[in-house]
Formats: sequence, C-alpha cells, structure tokens
Amino acid sequence: MAQKRLKKECKDINIDPPPGCSAGPDDDNLFRWSASLTGPEGSPYQGGVFFLKMMFPTDYPFKPPKVVFDTKIYHPNINNHGNICLDILRSQWSPALTVGKVLLSILALLSEPNPDDPLVPEIAKLYKTDKKKYLHDAREYTKKYAQ
Repeated sequence: MAQKRLKKECKDINIDPPPGCSAGPDDDNLFRWSASLTGPEGSPYQGGVFFLKMMFPTDYPFKPPKVVFDTKIYHPNINNHGNICLDILRSQWSPALTVGKVLLSILALLSEPNPDDPLVPEIAKLYKTDKKKYLHDAREYTKKYAQ
C-alpha cells in the first residue's frame, strides 16, 4: 500500500507541484525523499531555498512521514537539528494528507510561526517580545544558510 501511494504522490507532485515546493524520491528509494521550499514572499525567509528530507514509514499513509530541514533556519518551531514542531506531523496526522499538503503546511509555518508551541523557546520568546530583532535574525540566517 505504501509504495503504491508514494508512486502516485511522486507522479502528482511532479505534474502539479505546489507553488514554491518540489519533492521526489532519493535514487530509487520511495521511502526517502528530498524536498525544497522557496522562502515565502513577505517572510524573513524570502529569497532563501530550504532543503528538507522526508522519511516515510512502511505503514504510510497511516503514519506521518518524518520531515527534517537540511538547511539551517532560525524559527521558533524548527530546532538546530532540523526537527519541525507541526501538529500534522504528529497528533493531527491524517491519511488524507499528501506530500504536497505537508509541504504547503510547512510553508505556512514559515509565514506564520506558532510561538505558543515552540521547539526553540528562546526564539519564541524573542518573536513575542522583540519581533523586529527576530525578523532581523531570521533574515540573517536565511542569507547565510539558504542563499
């Protein structure tokens, strides 16, 4: 079931990729994908290209993929190991979600961080108390690591 679903998703995302997103299997391994996201316009990540790894469990789509950023990013919901704090990758996963929808959700998280459910409390605190400094630091990280 998982292989069939992943083959279909690979075909779908190559035919009609979500805006600012690309993804596909690494070599011939359908369970390990590489993806990229273009930093959303109007966000401190604009102009950056962010690379991610997606690892799919053998019981996909009934369990979520593990998605991690390969590119360093300054964000309250993404730690320095690339782990992402996003509900659809944990408790709110649904088999109806696709690779494209996951990538769009991550893009939305880049535009609208959730400082109330942080993976990096220090960045979340800065986001809440000194947004100008947060935006500056996020832009600097983007310039340094994603351009």
